[in-house]
Amino acid sequence: MATPPLDSILPASDLSARPDRAEAEAAVRTLIRWAGDDPTREGLLDTPARVVRSYEEFFAGYLHDPVQTLSRTFSEVEGYDEMVVLTDIRFESHCEHHMVPIIGKAHIAYLPAHRVVGISKLARLVDIYAKRLQIQERMTVQIADTLNDVLQPKGVAVVIEGNHQCMSTRGVHKAGAAMVTSRMLGAFRSDASTRREFLAMIGRSATGPLSNT
Repeated sequence: MATPPLDSILPASDLSARPDRAEAEAAVRTLIRWAGDDPTREGLLDTPARVVRSYEEFFAGYLHDPVQTLSRTFSEVEGYDEMVVLTDIRFESHCEHHMVPIIGKAHIAYLPAHRVVGISKLARLVDIYAKRLQIQERMTVQIADTLNDVLQPKGVAVVIEGNHQCMSTRGVHKAGAAMVTSRMLGAFRSDASTRREFLAMIGRSATGPLSNT
């Protein structure tokens, strides 16, 4: 995903408050000292720069406009009006409470009204919201609502399954536990048969445990 200039997405007030690279690297050195190690020893000399570069990748979603990503749509669909489903979209995010990874997959469906969007854009939409400090519930809503607002389809469904390292590597240490959230809009909320069809496509029962957002 190409990274646009910061000022193409972020308001000037946010840009002026954003620390520069030197300040970010200094913050990493402070954390290394706080952890009990010496940031000047050979093995850690380049760590601050590496961490900052990795953060540029982890949090690249702040530099992209999700609405712009969906702006190019197609109307020549020969009357296609059945659901469009993209399953098992792998994502990597970070919990905003502990800044540790959330790794999982998203399933997205929509019922076209007049236009469709390229399927790669659905995956990009997931990435834009995933590559931010997140909670899974909010990410689920953001993906569904953006798709609904831009395409204005007959319905949108999003189900996200996430493994949260904030509870597998710390705290309660429950490895293997997965969180499932969903958001159903339009026909997917009002029509039980449409909802069941989508859930069957992604291998879930309509009566299974979903956290509806």
